[in-house]
Amino acid sequence: MANAIKLKKGLDIPVEGRAEARVVEAPPAERYALVPDDFHGIVPKVLVKPGDRVLIGTPLMCDKNRPEMLFVSPVSGEVEAVNRGERRKVLNITVKSDGKMEQSCTTCPEISTLDGQQVKAVLLERGLFMYIKQRPYDIIADPTVFPRDIFVTAWDSAPLAPDFDFVVKGREDDLQAGIDVLAKLTAGRVYLGVRAGSRLAVRGAEVVAFDGPHPAGNVGVQIHHIAPVSKGETVWTLSAFDLLVIGRYFRTGVLDFSRLVALTGSEVKAPHYVKTIWGAELSSIIGENLIPANYHRRYISGNVLTGTRLGEHDYLRAPHSQITVIPEGDDCHEFFGWAMPGFGKYSVSHSYFSWLRPGRRYCFDARLHGGERAIIMQGEYDKVLPMDILPEFLVKAVLAFDIDKMENLGIYEVAPEDFALCEFVDTSKLPLQAIMREGLDKLRKEMN
Repeated sequence: MANAIKLKKGLDIPVEGRAEARVVEAPPAERYALVPDDFHGIVPKVLVKPGDRVLIGTPLMCDKNRPEMLFVSPVSGEVEAVNRGERRKVLNITVKSDGKMEQSCTTCPEISTLDGQQVKAVLLERGLFMYIKQRPYDIIADPTVFPRDIFVTAWDSAPLAPDFDFVVKGREDDLQAGIDVLAKLTAGRVYLGVRAGSRLAVRGAEVVAFDGPHPAGNVGVQIHHIAPVSKGETVWTLSAFDLLVIGRYFRTGVLDFSRLVALTGSEVKAPHYVKTIWGAELSSIIGENLIPANYHRRYISGNVLTGTRLGEHDYLRAPHSQITVIPEGDDCHEFFGWAMPGFGKYSVSHSYFSWLRPGRRYCFDARLHGGERAIIMQGEYDKVLPMDILPEFLVKAVLAFDIDKMENLGIYEVAPEDFALCEFVDTSKLPLQAIMREGLDKLRKEMN
């Protein structure tokens, strides 16, 4: 492969419970849910009511500010509920499946006959534009903006993340069709970031290999090392897992939201890949595949660093191709735990003797092991963030909302997920991802 970028900074967290390379077909779920919080940057407007009959591709909601941006049902059936929270915030829209998987539309024009505006219109109408995000601000992309470039990451380097090279086997045509679609949407380049050693090959995109620990697979890190984003520029990003859905529709005319999901974590009896549909109930994905336990568990849609915490009876979120189950840890009461040798505990700073066994994997729980305190400026973030920025100073600038400093320190290049490892190693126990999310939202509001 012609282009290869080796990164040294970062950290691969040795979490127990990696999925083995075998696929199990999940039983059809009874209910599926669309969650507006999965699509940051939109104001949801519900288009259906309980009792309405829907098909695959029927719009369930739209963005109030951009009504042409639709979010559709992944299955056919009946709208069961529109669940709301405080101030009538839409929590989710649940659909009770009829098991028929009927489509609202089964035709799609040939990619070669469409121009960029027509491709964009199809993506918006079929509910596929929701997969595309933009930098700066890390929000659902604005369809009225023309991106400088489009970046696709085909390598998820997060803990226990699914292997895209395994997922894409037999679906290379869908990936190529997706690349052809993206090439219509920008006058610039389409970049495909892959893991070093990957044999993925596509036409119409520049393939760039990355080698190194997490977060080398983060699209923000890849953008930084390929073609950084400057003030006033916009680039679009998406995951190759989602690009397969887009490519499959344009290639076959079938709107199919199924995906391979990695069922991972130390609480899973036999970690493996599950074929299911986003929005499915967790129970249909996990089944009886958990080890017997009398303590609380944490269910996560996504990975342990950036995933969304779920309830036991919750749903697989639309952006994710991974379910992680770990102990909650709320029943642990260790006497002098911080002062013990900790042979079975993982430590980044060699506080425990576990560093003598570098190949070992560990059973992590959800405890913070300490409370929030003042920022300690000792270069912790720099060691795990392979970007040419000053992360500690950027966090301080965000907290102070000093726009000039934020811009000078690279706020337009980053997203909350880029600070997930910083949050993990942070001795100050600060919610860095939440801080960056709030800072980006405030900056976007100020600039608009």
